[in-house]
Amino acid sequence: MPTVNPKRWWALAVLATAQFMVIMDTSIIGVALPEMQKDLGFSQGELQWVFNAYVIAFGGLLLLGGRLSDLIGARKIFVTGWIVMIAGSVVAAAATTAWAEVLGRGVQGVGGALITPSAMTLLMMLFGHDRKELGKAMAFYGAAAPAGGTAGVFLGGVFTEWLSWPWVFVIYVPIGLATLAATRILPAVASRRGSVDITGAVAVTAGLALAVFAVVRAPETGWGSTATVLQLLGAAALLGVFLFIQKSVREPLMPLGVWRVPRLGSANLAMLLLGAAWIPMWYFLNLYLQQVLGYGAFASGAALVPMTVLLMIFMTAITARLMAKFGARPLIGGGLLVLAAGLLWLSAVEPTGSFLVDVLPASLVAALGMSLAYIPAMMTAMSGAPQEQAGLASGIVNTTYQVGSALGLAALTALATSQGAGELGDLPALTDGFGAAFVGAAGVAALGGLVTLLVMRGEKRNGSRPGTGTGSGSSSGTGQAAGSASGEQVGV
Repeated sequence: MPTVNPKRWWALAVLATAQFMVIMDTSIIGVALPEMQKDLGFSQGELQWVFNAYVIAFGGLLLLGGRLSDLIGARKIFVTGWIVMIAGSVVAAAATTAWAEVLGRGVQGVGGALITPSAMTLLMMLFGHDRKELGKAMAFYGAAAPAGGTAGVFLGGVFTEWLSWPWVFVIYVPIGLATLAATRILPAVASRRGSVDITGAVAVTAGLALAVFAVVRAPETGWGSTATVLQLLGAAALLGVFLFIQKSVREPLMPLGVWRVPRLGSANLAMLLLGAAWIPMWYFLNLYLQQVLGYGAFASGAALVPMTVLLMIFMTAITARLMAKFGARPLIGGGLLVLAAGLLWLSAVEPTGSFLVDVLPASLVAALGMSLAYIPAMMTAMSGAPQEQAGLASGIVNTTYQVGSALGLAALTALATSQGAGELGDLPALTDGFGAAFVGAAGVAALGGLVTLLVMRGEKRNGSRPGTGTGSGSSSGTGQAAGSASGEQVGV
């Protein structure tokens, strides 16, 4: 019988704090973006790199973080991740130029990619002895995600309005140091022998970064220009190298055989398109509130709280019940279509609009769609995986969501800029650009909904529960679990 850790609930608090902070890192910067743009000299098109630098590093290195957690030990990687996160936060807070800020955000993303899978491994080690306790622990850990998103949009407004934008990064230093001090209560894990696919991790991260760079630069250099074409071909080549490596090495980050898991492909496609629609909506809504409606940072953050509260309520209390009753496919497909409807509603924003008429109802509809689709897509991606591959399936689907977020934001920023969103101070032009981005995001979400309803195979109504493993010895086991089915990495 496995030994029960007497401090496991205190350890869970440490892990939930890490989850809270990693998620908050993606939401707290939103309302600070306009002030950062003024102080650091970002152009309207370049501003997205504050978000995408984090997402690319995080999404590209999640599977590597899981593999390192398996080999070196989850607690060691968890501690390392926090040290890297603190270092990135210091660089981001002290930045005086745009690219120093991007560098700091990228380092933060590396820290998040180490923290997230190691935290999941530690949680499984602490509570894997008892399914009932594991369920309670997963619910508590999962609830930290939407709570972090809600706190982020609010605290981002507070810090930016009454202190200054660097404080959205400074806050990570004391909390990170306190978390490091508390890691002594986490279980230690012995390292084991094995290889690390560093080349594969570099190839997939570089390919993603080059693809985003090409899309960001395309409006300026031209979509058919030699530079854009070569950059996109280079990105495709790097991603092809990654797949070749995964097929060739003995211990790959992503064994390609995992794609034979039923519904893994369709669920990942849904997550890719969900990220590509949701994150741009959140990004451009922040800009519309401040650059068009003239909201201050605090008012902008407060305006997003109703949306994040709705997400938290549905993800923690309602969506799982609906999934048990109706199954995953109608929730994923229907949720994406509801998100598309909310985005189309948002596309009607006016230069002289108001929060109550132009923003609140449409944002709540969009949030409802997101909350219906996200957890079922996550759980569907994991449900068909055997126990020893559940963590790998979770890591892949979280990576897919991050890739969709980065590429979607890059493409829709290019669209918004081409339609006038690059003209700061010209409210009609800004509104036209933001409206075009909302329409584009709606099209992405609608495509995801229709494809899901047409392509995803049916499943038993209660057959979508992930096959979570309880060990940490397998390279494709819980160490690679980049998230749970509880609302991780939703962006706000």
